[in-house]
Amino acid sequence: MIPKDHPRYKSLVTREMLGNAAKKGIVAMEGLTAHGRGEAFDYLLGERTTDSARLAERTAAALLRTARHPVISVNGNTAALAAREIADLQKASGALVEVNLFHRTEERVRLLEGVLRDGGADVFSGPAERLLPLSHDRAFCRREGMYTADVILVPLEDGDRAEALVGMGKTVIAIDLNPLSRTARKATLTVVDELTRALPEITQACRELAPDECSRLVASLDNHYLLQEAIREMTTRLSHVLD
Repeated sequence: MIPKDHPRYKSLVTREMLGNAAKKGIVAMEGLTAHGRGEAFDYLLGERTTDSARLAERTAAALLRTARHPVISVNGNTAALAAREIADLQKASGALVEVNLFHRTEERVRLLEGVLRDGGADVFSGPAERLLPLSHDRAFCRREGMYTADVILVPLEDGDRAEALVGMGKTVIAIDLNPLSRTARKATLTVVDELTRALPEITQACRELAPDECSRLVASLDNHYLLQEAIREMTTRLSHVLD
């Protein structure tokens, strides 16, 4: 039992959820390392949603709302931590939800799809083909899903696929706590925020944005500025944390 008054309560609960999901085969063991790396950057943010992240989240919502064929791509960590949040965002945005994995087995795909359905998501499933220009199993996707999408939300780190999708002419929205990662730098738009904070913010913005604000946010998208601001917010906090 983790006491709710523990100063690291949320972090410890998240770690336990991921550990349990790894034992069930939902999360790859390598995903635990990826989570720890992201959590380290969250410390630098003060474990809060910054002003630049909020702007990125509203811009992400605008991209999803104005897309012709949006897709939310889900990996093991995302399914384990945020199945309900994915379902809520799907309802607010109208996006397809599709599982895509680096450490891919058909059994693991079925496990993740079950977790997402239990969370309320309508999962786009069926036979996958090697359609993306990648040499590993993230190349597998559905022809009517990610392959034909114009806007794809990629929660958590995935640099080579983000780069490949952008190279195919797609708009890629990344959620990545590391503003220095290849994912963050190659994506069209990067939300530098923790997954379970970011998804509800994007969902709420999907529900409330007016068409004119969607157009303004999309037109003014500047990912370089957003990444610079994220780094500035981290360094500013570091300069004051021991004051």
